[in-house]
Amino acid sequence: MIQYNGLTLAYIGDAYYELKIREYLLLKNVTKVNALHQNAIKFTSAINQAKAVTYLIDNFYTEKELSIFKRGRNQSATHKPKNTDVQTYNKSTGFEAVIGYLYLANDSTRLNELINYTIEILEKF
Repeated sequence: MIQYNGLTLAYIGDAYYELKIREYLLLKNVTKVNALHQNAIKFTSAINQAKAVTYLIDNFYTEKELSIFKRGRNQSATHKPKNTDVQTYNKSTGFEAVIGYLYLANDSTRLNELINYTIEILEKF
């Protein structure tokens, strides 16, 4: 696999994660567009992704995934986040980088485990 930088991994990871969350919500019979959007924020906001990261680091990530997370988290972004602080945004970027890495590695089993565990964590908030 090509060695992508953290922001590139986060870019594809963000898109894939967003799609999986939308699919999850549709399967829960959330079908009105406004309700879909409001429910999706619970899973896709940088603040909530950063909350999930705390659990993922302690209980879930492999050493390789933790390395990818740090690469994404530590990558310098060219813009300031709109709705959160830089530290929270960076954690979210690291989370998305891991998803992007697993997606590009075609590791669908681990990718589904990660997304399902993240959903389980964030459903508690």
